[in-house]
Amino acid sequence: MIRLQGVVKQYGLNPVLRGVDLTVAQGEFVTLVGPNGAGKSTLMTIIATLLRPSAGEVRVGGWKLPEQADRVRRHIGLVSHHALLYRDITAAENLTFFAKLYRLDNADERVAEALRKVGLFARQRDPVGTFSRGMLQRLTIARATLHEPDVLLLDEPYTGLDPEAAQL
Repeated sequence: MIRLQGVVKQYGLNPVLRGVDLTVAQGEFVTLVGPNGAGKSTLMTIIATLLRPSAGEVRVGGWKLPEQADRVRRHIGLVSHHALLYRDITAAENLTFFAKLYRLDNADERVAEALRKVGLFARQRDPVGTFSRGMLQRLTIARATLHEPDVLLLDEPYTGLDPEAAQL
């Protein structure tokens, strides 16, 4: 499902990733552990097609990145440090926008179900800019899972969540 060979990422002369090799088969769960600044988020951002490696090969589902990123994006869900949501529109409008990007059938029903799953259905018409950090994180999880991706990348997914929300 995911294969990295010799992945390098540098910012100027500052190396962040130095020849990462990793293979993750379908159905496997992998946890990346390391101190702040170790490159965990950078690695996930590369796999999610949002950042290009400086060197090495990245394949997701057999497709090579960055050349086939458009094909990979349909199969990836990302919860990162950035919500990747539009603050000036409502929760439902955000998810509807992403449902259209993914060309999902029954978009309205899927949006409503995603909002129910993360406990935000009652706040669906509220602008995202009014949400607390925990509510933003729950909506981010709804966005990342809306299209039922084959690969789910979670970068500190419990950030800002209370115990009840984390359990959801």
